[in-house]
Amino acid sequence: MMTTFETARLRLRPSVTGDRDDLFALEQDAEVMRFLNGGEPTPPDGVDPDADFLMPRGGEAGIWVAAEKDSGAFVGWFSLYDHDDGKAELGYRLRRAAWGQGYGSEGAKALVDAGFSQFGFVRIVANTMAVNQGSRRVMEKVGLVHVRTIHADWADPLPGSEAGEVEYAITREAWNRARGNHPTGTV
Repeated sequence: MMTTFETARLRLRPSVTGDRDDLFALEQDAEVMRFLNGGEPTPPDGVDPDADFLMPRGGEAGIWVAAEKDSGAFVGWFSLYDHDDGKAELGYRLRRAAWGQGYGSEGAKALVDAGFSQFGFVRIVANTMAVNQGSRRVMEKVGLVHVRTIHADWADPLPGSEAGEVEYAITREAWNRARGNHPTGTV
């Protein structure tokens, strides 16, 4: 599944252990981590028994490091986590300097497209806090639709968690329809 992708402005390549410093530095930015753990820095070893989110350190399957094609500057990472049941979970984390430039949508779209056209997934999902409007916009721009909002009782709730966690998803059939492909002859 690990292949390299190019978009109009990004190169996405499988992460390697040499990416560790960039990946770790990303998690030290309180704003980047705000909707994941309240902005707390993560441990250097990537092991946090209380974390239910991905903390890549380089070399993990399903993680692509994104860099600007022109400058080579590290932008962040994108993931497609294979659930081994035909479904994958889309994830991404970008440097704050890259926010608002469309990189999130550009990289996420490349992985969603590859997820269906190359990797054979039947459904792709993504989750975020309901109050994380930036991430929700990325999901919507790449074709995922809001499926549900989950309200959980957290032992140590983050600010905004009272609004819940949202799940977005897209199926291969919906992706094909959006692209004008109707392999079964139906719309």
